[in-house]
Amino acid sequence: MKKIGVLVVVLSFLVTNQGCKMSYGFNDASIDYTKVKTISISVFPNYAPLAQPTLSQEFTEALRDIFLVQTRLDLVKTDGDLQFSGKITGYSTAPVGIQADEIAAQNRLTITVQVKFVNKSDESKNYESSFTQYADYDSNKPLNEVESELVKEINELLTQQIFNKAVSNW
Repeated sequence: MKKIGVLVVVLSFLVTNQGCKMSYGFNDASIDYTKVKTISISVFPNYAPLAQPTLSQEFTEALRDIFLVQTRLDLVKTDGDLQFSGKITGYSTAPVGIQADEIAAQNRLTITVQVKFVNKSDESKNYESSFTQYADYDSNKPLNEVESELVKEINELLTQQIFNKAVSNW
């Protein structure tokens, strides 16, 4: 009798476990892939004074990467269904977190980009905006020591912000 009870419990568990599937997904993009298949992202030239020479290429590649990783869009050189163009307009450092002895505990690197977005299938989503992000670093370290890591971090923040504004329903 005990064996039958255990068998019933085990079989019930197996049947229940087989019948219940949990499936979920998370995708920030809300793109109608029947209308939108391609994306073109022009190189963002650097018009900011004092910026590192590779900033233009690094930012452009970061923006391309986020769309290639988070969407099914094909990257084309020009005339995509979604189009991005713009320029880097700001690159600056400033002290933040002034201590009692009037010395900055941290410095802040700030990058600003101006973006023009065109959605050929839905013109109501077109925009021109400036996006600004920053990262703080210890004032005891020279900028050139931490600059490449800060630029990478800021580029990730900027591209996520641009991505969200263009193709998310947030």
